[in-house]
Amino acid sequence: MVNHMHTLDNLEPGASGTVTSLMGTGGVRRRMLDMGIVPGATVTMVRRAPFGDPVEVTVCGYLLSLRKAEAGLVVVKEAP
Repeated sequence: MVNHMHTLDNLEPGASGTVTSLMGTGGVRRRMLDMGIVPGATVTMVRRAPFGDPVEVTVCGYLLSLRKAEAGLVVVKEAP
């Protein structure tokens, strides 16, 4: 099975992936790194708000809410 690259905001609820890179810069990038969204980390999409913003994911064993725009800066390789 071929693994697909997506941004975190495009994962379906229940889907998992491995962070491959962050496209953000400056303070946004630093904030995501501080929260554990680092290359190699496994993230799982838990749910989206009714209009898609924010999204809730698990990373490093805890729940994290991100704005959709922030999640769109995280490139993930979706698990099979």
